[in-house]
Amino acid sequence: MSFLRNRAGVILVGAIGLAIVAFLVGDAIKMGSPFLRGNQTDVGEVAGEAINIDEFRQKVEQNEAQFKQQMGQSTLNPQMASYVVENTWNQTVMEILLNKEVKRLGIEVGETEMSDMITGKNPDPQVVQAFADPQTGQINRSQLTAFMNNMRNQDPSSPMGQQWGNFLLSIRKGRLFQKYNNLVKNSIYVTSLEAREDYSQRNKLASFNYVNLEYASIPDSKVTLTDNDYQEFYNKNKKRFLNREESRTFDYVVFDASPSKADSAATRAQINKLAADFRTTPNDSLFVSVNSDTKTPVAYVKKGQLDPALDSAVFKAAVGTIIGPVFSNGAFKVAKVVDVRMSPDSVKASHILINPATVGGIDKAKAKADSILGVIKKGGSFAELAGKFGSDASKDKGGDLGTFGRGAMIPAFEEAVFNGKPGDIKVVATQFGVHVVRIDKQVGSSRVAKVAVVDKTVASSSQTQQTAYSKASSFLSAATNSKSFDEEIQKHKLRKLVAENISPSQSAVAGLENPRELVRWAFEAKEGDVSEKVFEIENTYVVARLNDIREKGILPLEKVKKEIEPLVRNHVKARMLSEKMEKALAGASSINQVASKVGRPVQPVQNVVFANPIIPGVAQENKVVGTVFGLQLRKMSKVIEGEQGVYVVQLNGFTNPAPLTNTFSQKQQMSQMIGQRAQGQIMEVLREKADVKDYRLKFF
Repeated sequence: MSFLRNRAGVILVGAIGLAIVAFLVGDAIKMGSPFLRGNQTDVGEVAGEAINIDEFRQKVEQNEAQFKQQMGQSTLNPQMASYVVENTWNQTVMEILLNKEVKRLGIEVGETEMSDMITGKNPDPQVVQAFADPQTGQINRSQLTAFMNNMRNQDPSSPMGQQWGNFLLSIRKGRLFQKYNNLVKNSIYVTSLEAREDYSQRNKLASFNYVNLEYASIPDSKVTLTDNDYQEFYNKNKKRFLNREESRTFDYVVFDASPSKADSAATRAQINKLAADFRTTPNDSLFVSVNSDTKTPVAYVKKGQLDPALDSAVFKAAVGTIIGPVFSNGAFKVAKVVDVRMSPDSVKASHILINPATVGGIDKAKAKADSILGVIKKGGSFAELAGKFGSDASKDKGGDLGTFGRGAMIPAFEEAVFNGKPGDIKVVATQFGVHVVRIDKQVGSSRVAKVAVVDKTVASSSQTQQTAYSKASSFLSAATNSKSFDEEIQKHKLRKLVAENISPSQSAVAGLENPRELVRWAFEAKEGDVSEKVFEIENTYVVARLNDIREKGILPLEKVKKEIEPLVRNHVKARMLSEKMEKALAGASSINQVASKVGRPVQPVQNVVFANPIIPGVAQENKVVGTVFGLQLRKMSKVIEGEQGVYVVQLNGFTNPAPLTNTFSQKQQMSQMIGQRAQGQIMEVLREKADVKDYRLKFF
């Protein structure tokens, strides 16, 4: 006791220190970071160069914005978002690797070359695209000159200056990578001998006879596989088992929490009540904004633009009619016909957009728009005023927006141009600013309806979700280990699903909308682990068990044993059938004698080329066709172990193609093919040589 009293402080400090170390080490082992998975601020590392998560996220956000614009969507589903992350990662890795190669080789783009790429005789394609005349498709030199003069007066740190700087950086990178690709492409050389050989392989025809014994002729039950059989096949085919990326396989059970019949009935009752109120509301837009799940703007639409469940009924109904409720795409919908009229099919318009942020607010923007409108009405040039006061890209085209149909513009702007007449000039306020709009032309005429739509999505109630969660929790409590996991599945007659060879970046698992949390768990768990919690994924609850971990590199035999079983069985059958075929081959002077001994017919084959080693009616047999092209006329081969069985072949003859007198075109064709492959393989080779570390799983 005296010893403990005297040493209590030291013991306590030591115990606390040990606990802290254990906590940190345990956390690192469990989470795989920072000791096992790199720095917490890095999303990866390429050839020793770290990729900062903040910079990477910024690239992802930029690419997401572009993708949304291209797809015409305001949001991305989990699969699309994952696709953007994957593309951004590949772009980033490629840039780092190619930058290192360019620097190593001393490839540069000088100031004179940069100037020539912008204003020279052969400008960069991106410059042509940015300053092209829409009428001719050629670069507009006067527009480019005016822009360059304007840029000389811009502060490089201004938004426009930064945008131009990024553009220059982009075309410089493009030129550097083009030079690198050309360097690789120009290093490709095809000799005349290679050209003649390729020509022969594609055009020399072989005719032969064969006799075969198929593996299917021996029942699987008659073949007993030994460990030596597996080991022999594995040793001969190790390269087949290269795993290029670490992967996981897990079993999982899904407990469905989708809306029940009671949930659907409750939503129907709710929409029925709204339909009654909808009929008498004095403000349709406000009613939709307050009560609808999707808040679709009240606007004019053409036939075919509405949900099919509503479309036909709307265009047959009178003004004021309530249509529905109807059920479509998981929601109950009610539509109100506010107005019906004839309207142009498309409109050509121009505008001058005043940005409130740059003129001191919305009131000043409206005042400025009114002032511009007054100048135009007195004879001022719309195009000149657009170039002077406009704040979007159309100002460089005199405000011209081109021709567009309904649905292309926001509702307030659309209503102004479709409900006016050619020559009208109006001031319209939208969320983008204040527009001075001129209707240049209206084309066609169709019946349109102004429709207000209220919808209510059928969602799972808390009771439905709680019932599903309770089942999942009960299952997890009982399935404490790998064995009990299977026992509980059988006991409750549940369906076991398998996610096989899942990669760290995988965004899709059968039956699950967004499984990233589950994938992250799989890469942190140990083989045989059951998930420590119930995963909530959209309208499902999931419990999983990790079955298999496959590290990057050559997989060990035990990891591929089950997969290669059919191949090993065929290999053993080949050994058995080869013995039979070799006995028949011994002493035989013709293939007919061999066929007679094994009780199989002789099969003739005509006009097979080396470059396409397919035996008609059988399969692709590389070894068999390769052997044929190495045989002497009328000679029989030894026994060949093929893909579908064992074979003996006898060459009947070759039909040689016309002599290749000029190898130029053949060499050119081969060079193009190899060059195309080379461009795709550059990154593959560079990635293999670089030490690429991917930590995205921590963040995405």
